Amino acid sequence: MSIQSITSLSIRTVAADQNHHLWNNNGTWWLHCTLHLSDHTKTRLRASLGTPDLSVARDRRDDALAHLQLQARAG
Repeated sequence: MSIQSITSLSIRTVAADQNHHLWNNNGTWWLHCTLHLSDHTKTRLRASLGTPDLSVARDRRDDALAHLQLQARAG
């Protein structure tokens, strides 16, 4: 899947939930979100953040979502 096929990136956040889009799989944190594509379909994105440290995972999630947002604007 090409990131450039994303029409828009809608990031839902809950102020009280600092762990939104994070999922702990056997001690390693993962990013989990849904991308809405230009052909009116959607796909789930799951990517390992490669760390057992929640603080590092939050930073990596934020970086990944910022990167996806830039790609959506460029595409």
